[in-house]
Amino acid sequence: MLVLSRKVGSSIRIGNDIVLTVVKIDRNQVRLGIEAPLDVTILRQELVIDIPEGQELMFEADMAGAGR
Repeated sequence: MLVLSRKVGSSIRIGNDIVLTVVKIDRNQVRLGIEAPLDVTILRQELVIDIPEGQELMFEADMAGAGR
């Protein structure tokens, strides 16, 4: 795991298409802005664990039309 320190307004680029930006830092919370192509599915980890195996493709298809 790579661990980085960033200040508000700082960004991290992943590959050529994904940019994470620190939007706000509060006591116990960090807000991140994520810029990614529409075909990239972005989920919180706790949601990935709850998706039964085999239903991921259906979920991704649903998310594609939902926007961000």
